[in-house]
Amino acid sequence: MTTEALQRHARELAQVLRQRRKALGVTVQNAAAAAGMSRDTWYRMERGELTVTIAAWFNALAVLGLRFGVGLDKPETEAAASDTIPLAIALAEYPQLAALAWPMGEKTVLTPREAFDVYARNERHLNVAALTPREKALIDNLRTLFA
Repeated sequence: MTTEALQRHARELAQVLRQRRKALGVTVQNAAAAAGMSRDTWYRMERGELTVTIAAWFNALAVLGLRFGVGLDKPETEAAASDTIPLAIALAEYPQLAALAWPMGEKTVLTPREAFDVYARNERHLNVAALTPREKALIDNLRTLFA
């Protein structure tokens, strides 16, 4: 691979990283802290600098619910639902969240930040025994990202 191609790929990955962070409503400071790195390193990654370690990239992608893939190009990536956070969280798919979010009125979809805030504010009312594995994974991933 040429240096130019490598730089192009790094910039593309940087763009995905930045777009995902912004879509989740996460600050650079919080994302960097969750990934165990400095803000400067995170900014370097979002600029696509090639000197950032692969470990930093893996950590950054993980805290945003993304996965770095290796192998043949595929039209769609295969990611386990337990490893991701949807950009739009449908209340109908998460029964406990729906029960806790009733004060939000007619709203049927929440952002990841809104969902985290609902879970955090109402944790004492959460029926842990009634959590589906998918909802438990969502809560764990939201905690990793925002807590």
